[in-house]
Amino acid sequence: MPATYTFDIFTSLDGYGAAGGDWTGYWGRQGPELLDHRLALYSEPQRMVFGAATYRLFARMLAESTEESEVRDPWVTRMRAMPATIVSSTLTEPLDWPDATIAHGDAADVVARLKQDSDVPLRSHGSLSLNRALLAAGLVDRLQVTLFPVITGATGLEPIFAGAADFDLDLLESRTLDGHIQELVYRPTPHH
Repeated sequence: MPATYTFDIFTSLDGYGAAGGDWTGYWGRQGPELLDHRLALYSEPQRMVFGAATYRLFARMLAESTEESEVRDPWVTRMRAMPATIVSSTLTEPLDWPDATIAHGDAADVVARLKQDSDVPLRSHGSLSLNRALLAAGLVDRLQVTLFPVITGATGLEPIFAGAADFDLDLLESRTLDGHIQELVYRPTPHH
C-alpha cells in the first residue's frame, strides 16, 4: 500500500504562508497547545519532503538562530532529525541536514516513487511550488492547514495556492488550538 503524503502548511486567513512587516513567526499567535500538538505530530516516524527553496530557507534560518529562538522550537528540532528527501535540480551534497538525500528529476515522479517505496508516511511542511505541482498530479492525500487568525493583506508573502488548480476538499479532522488557531485536515480531490 502506498505511503500517505501530507502537505502541511501554516496560513493567514487570507492565504499567505508568511508576512513581512513587524509580524513574527506564527504571526505572534502561537501558544502551548499549538507547540505541543506540533511536537506530537512529529513523534511518529515519517519522511520529510522539501523543495530546494524551502530546504535552503530552513537551513539558513536554523544556522542563523540561537537555542532560545522560536526557529528552534522542539517540533522543528524533531522535524530536522527526521529523514528527508530534497527534490532539486540545483542542490549538491553535502546538505546541512542530518539525514537528507537529494532526489533529482520531476517532483511528481520522485514523490510517486517515494509513495510506493516508503514504509513510513511522507510529510512536507511548506514547499509551496512543489506541493502545488503534487496536488495537480493527484499525489497529495492530506492537506493539513493550520489557520492563524490574522489577515496580512498589506504585508502577506508567499500566497499558498496562487496558480493552483481547483480542488474540492473533504474535511477529515478539525481542532482548535489555544482557543484561536484552527487546524483543518482535508482530502483534496480535483474539481470537475
